[in-house]
Amino acid sequence: MTPTLTASILETLVDLWSTIAAVEQRLGDIARGTTHQPGRTSLHLPSSDTRYLVMSGLADARTLTAVKLLLVLPTHVTARLPTERSSILHADQYTGETLALLDGRVPTRMRTAAASAVASKYLARPASSTHGLLGAGALAIAHVKVMLQVRSIDTVVLWFHSAAVESFSAKTAHNSVNASSASTIQEVVKSADVLCALTPSVEPLGRGKWFRPGLHINAVGARPRPIHREIDSAGMGSSQVFVDSMETAVEKPGDMTKPQSRSETSAENSERSSPASRRGAASTRTSRCLIPWASACSTWPSATCCSIPPSATTTDPTSTWHSEETNRA
Repeated sequence: MTPTLTASILETLVDLWSTIAAVEQRLGDIARGTTHQPGRTSLHLPSSDTRYLVMSGLADARTLTAVKLLLVLPTHVTARLPTERSSILHADQYTGETLALLDGRVPTRMRTAAASAVASKYLARPASSTHGLLGAGALAIAHVKVMLQVRSIDTVVLWFHSAAVESFSAKTAHNSVNASSASTIQEVVKSADVLCALTPSVEPLGRGKWFRPGLHINAVGARPRPIHREIDSAGMGSSQVFVDSMETAVEKPGDMTKPQSRSETSAENSERSSPASRRGAASTRTSRCLIPWASACSTWPSATCCSIPPSATTTDPTSTWHSEETNRA
């Protein structure tokens, strides 16, 4: 009988460090070509606002294949129901046997946080100690947990507009960090060394004029749609961008497509290479961004990460991300 793993079961099985290591390995596998991760398929009927997204992946390392079905349900907002639901099916590559059916909530949340941790490990300054959060829900709690695994965080500053802050405080109280709420987004951005934007924003929350040298941003809340974005054009236009799926990055997320439509970034003039191939080269950009879109083993949603070098002599980190250096017109 095929095991069905519910969210409550999966919560007890999560190992933070193993999850971060697995995500880092899969990103490397994508760069090496040992993992096949095609673009997602979007299904939509005129009679409904619901979108059905199908994501699939193959990985040599685990001899597994996985398919994730994500339902985006915007009308659930008024009913105070989850606006996203997902399920993941794992099968053996060779026998075709169905190995497990997973509720997608916990894998999606933890993979998103782990991807932010990997990005921060390679792009954030080693001395980063203040973690800024835009959002205070379950994803924010997961980000606090994983960030403590890769950086010596001692302070957390968050902004949100609901009672979720109280729940956040209760669920993170056991961590050895000083947590406080900010009254404005600007306050969080200006105080953070590592900033995580975790809200399904349509209009940008992070403003380039607030970015200070050395800031690293993981913007993982906005959905991969042209009208949704978390970083404004000024922030993106002065940034160097790292992606693991150039095709998706230049077509789907508003973080990329809106600045391009204003000629503030250019995919045509972008550079696609591993940062490791350019170690030691001086950077002339004012900022650096990372946008991971692919989802190894089909459990990964979209994410955007940006990093602002502390000086023009900052060297690129060693990693396997493709890069796109954005250019002003």
